[in-house]
Amino acid sequence: MNFYKTIHRWRLRHISEPVFVMLLAVVVGLLSGLAAVLLKTLVHYAGVLVTRLSTDTSLIIHHSSLIIIFFLPLIGILLTVLYVRYIVKGDIGHGLPSVLLAISRKRSELPPKNMYTSLIASTLTVAFGGSVGLEAPIASTGSAIGSNVGRWFRLSPRSVRLLLGCGAAGAIAGIFKAPFAGVLFVVEVFMFDLTATTALPLLIAALTASSVAYFTMGTDVQFSFTVEAPFALSQLPFYAVLGIFCAMVSLYFLRVADGVEGWFAKRKNPWVKMLVGGLVLGVMVVLFPPLYGEGYASLTNLLHGNPDSLFAGTLYSQWAGNAWAIVIVLFVLILLKAIATATTIGSGGVGGTFGPSLVLGGLSGYFVATLGNQLGLPPQDTANFALVGMAAVMTGVMHAPFMATFLIADITGGYGLLVPLLTASAVTYLCISPFERHSIYARKLAEHGDLLTHDKDSSAWNLMNMHSLIETNFVIVRSGDHLRDLVEAIKSSRRNLFPVLSDDDKFLGVIVLDDVRKIIFNTDLYDSVTVDDLMHPLSEGDLVRSSDSLTEVVEKFRIGNRYNLVVIDDEQNYLGFISRANTFSAYRRFISDTSEE
Repeated sequence: MNFYKTIHRWRLRHISEPVFVMLLAVVVGLLSGLAAVLLKTLVHYAGVLVTRLSTDTSLIIHHSSLIIIFFLPLIGILLTVLYVRYIVKGDIGHGLPSVLLAISRKRSELPPKNMYTSLIASTLTVAFGGSVGLEAPIASTGSAIGSNVGRWFRLSPRSVRLLLGCGAAGAIAGIFKAPFAGVLFVVEVFMFDLTATTALPLLIAALTASSVAYFTMGTDVQFSFTVEAPFALSQLPFYAVLGIFCAMVSLYFLRVADGVEGWFAKRKNPWVKMLVGGLVLGVMVVLFPPLYGEGYASLTNLLHGNPDSLFAGTLYSQWAGNAWAIVIVLFVLILLKAIATATTIGSGGVGGTFGPSLVLGGLSGYFVATLGNQLGLPPQDTANFALVGMAAVMTGVMHAPFMATFLIADITGGYGLLVPLLTASAVTYLCISPFERHSIYARKLAEHGDLLTHDKDSSAWNLMNMHSLIETNFVIVRSGDHLRDLVEAIKSSRRNLFPVLSDDDKFLGVIVLDDVRKIIFNTDLYDSVTVDDLMHPLSEGDLVRSSDSLTEVVEKFRIGNRYNLVVIDDEQNYLGFISRANTFSAYRRFISDTSEE
């Protein structure tokens, strides 16, 4: 402890906080990159241990009985539930929504256990066939690493928040070896403002994490693919159609997530949820093997022109090679992938929707291209459509068009598809925005007013706690009291306002000290004048209710040009006053804590 204090004092004397944050961005990037590598390695070798082969679904089916495959997801969810319930002994958080909540409401503070719990739990879920992704858990892990590093060095809330973002950027950059995508992920999903203060630490962390991943795992990237069919401008309308279809798929995915997870949430017995979810998932995996685990193996096969892999080891393998059968299977997989993901999460598994949105997008793009080719439309490259579909569905689900675009551009090793990527993503975003204003991670928080957005003014008024601004050090007088009683109240008060209440604490009005100065020394009036004679009954413009938002409070300050407002509850009971000066001082503190500049 003395050593820690010595380091802290030395840092305060010799290194400014902005410079120190730059140095810690390297540390956070290194740790989050290692965490990304560790998670991918754990899942791979756990899958090998489970299946005695690789995580390629077709190989699993060939070398294991259907009975084993049927029960694997149930076993994974069971192990996950046991780990969370009896080893963690508490909630491990809800992935990225818990990170967003920490940014908005908890000064970016995440529990130290979040640096490893999601990593272990998601490994158990995915290695045994849970149909979820690893990206959200690793981003949550990286965020927790950044948050705790910042807190360990006693940095300001603003710097802790920035290091939290560095951890998330490093995690995404490490898992995909795409540093720019990691930075854009933080900007669009965590709603950071990309300023001179934030850009460099985020980029340093992302580059560090990518370097760690390259050094430990080689130069191959997830979905490594080189675009061979060039984009032609005449294809642009077809990519716009793909964007519309991907918007529908995204909306379907979000609605299924709400419905299925909501159904499981109503089941109070965790063992019943686990059993139902595991068995339902087992049936889907046996019938449609690409639903096993992340689903990246099947998607990679599609990108490399091998759609017959979808039929390997299935009950309908005799239809492999039939183009219309491929169209049907792709459509069914699109429908079931959303259900499989929501079932895995709802029944107790731990994982994210980042990966499933990529898989859904790839399936959607391949489906649209294959269907169009079968209908005799101008031929389209199925691999290009799959890649563009990945970006489009990710845009619709996560509301992150630039991150999705540049992630796919990085994966393909070039920007030959940049125009169709941007086109499809923009169309998807425009189509889904009227139905979903926020990403899958943020929409529940937005419903409860717990979301910090790029609009700092709006966020400040929505997130600040009005109850903490209520002042209660006003001396109360009662209806029927005389001037004598009011004079005694004035002697004991430091305020110039005196709320008047009934005997049952209902608010009636207010007395202003300036109005009684002329008679306060006239003792002849002490017993003849009552507070009711001096009271000002207040209008709605002078009152706010405890259920009102601060936005409504500020509007009343603006319209009425008042310095104090009376706060009452819905039953007209007096609670205190809220002042213009304190409200705007709290606003300035909030902006200072959350601003990146």
